[in-house]
Amino acid sequence: MPRYIKNTAILAKIETTAGTDAVPTGAADAVLVSELSITPLEAQNVDRALVRPFFGASEQLVATAYLRCSFTVELAGSGTAATAPQWGDLLLACATAEALLATPNRVEYTPVSTALKTLTIYWYDDGVLHKMVGAMGNCKLSAKVGDRPKLMFDFMGVDAGISAATPSGVAFTAWKTPPTMAKANVVDITLGCTYATGALSGGSVVPSTGIELDLGNSVNFVALLSNERIDITDRQVSGHVDLDLTAAQEVSYMATVKANNTQGLGLTIGTAAGNKIILFAPAVQLINPTKQELNGSRLVGFDCRFVPVSGNDEVRLITQ
Repeated sequence: MPRYIKNTAILAKIETTAGTDAVPTGAADAVLVSELSITPLEAQNVDRALVRPFFGASEQLVATAYLRCSFTVELAGSGTAATAPQWGDLLLACATAEALLATPNRVEYTPVSTALKTLTIYWYDDGVLHKMVGAMGNCKLSAKVGDRPKLMFDFMGVDAGISAATPSGVAFTAWKTPPTMAKANVVDITLGCTYATGALSGGSVVPSTGIELDLGNSVNFVALLSNERIDITDRQVSGHVDLDLTAAQEVSYMATVKANNTQGLGLTIGTAAGNKIILFAPAVQLINPTKQELNGSRLVGFDCRFVPVSGNDEVRLITQ
């Protein structure tokens, strides 16, 4: 019988002990995804390279190996301001911390460099279950005009087995519909702003096409004779914006580029309580200016470097 790509389910749950199966369930841990792919075995194959009195290949031996999977989820709140969104566990496994805060009620995600968390991922592929444990990964954010805001995850995990199995009780009710990236739903890129207790303040709103951001985690498979693990060993947050600038603004921002200046950057997506997202970075350096075009209009593009101020604070994602 044929098997179908659509008959797929992803379950993910934070592990209490790194590398130990957290046993995610369809009812509590299903991930609503799009744009998914899996590498069921990323192996280092050892060629025997045998010499015999005839031409021909030698078999290769599977040595160290891990699994890789990637998918996209929609960037939306949980529907309740102080409740973590369903994608929260995924972000925690990308070297971030989660804080549930009050006055106003909100959830904040910030980078961390210690006490990193790992994830168990079950990938059901129409009758075949791939298990990954100790998974860690990288996350990219895309919030572009005319699209839905989204988080794109790429995870590496230790192989925990493959079996013939189908999921049960898969539920997506906790996943909410995101606001679209349209004028009515956003406060555009704000440069020079600050952030405190759930609100951006100050700065100048600059028309843009949105933002792309990459946490830039260095994710590695560490293979030892006594254990195997996935580890995150560094982070370099970067991004890109295309801005609709006046002539005077372009001259001004070019001066900040040449002076190596940093400034706050913010973006607010959504207006409804429980489904409002704020992105904030306190020290963004604009670099590599380029001339861009949008339907005959002149835009100016900048790559962005997100620099920590006190450490582990170069970017903050808030839901409220």
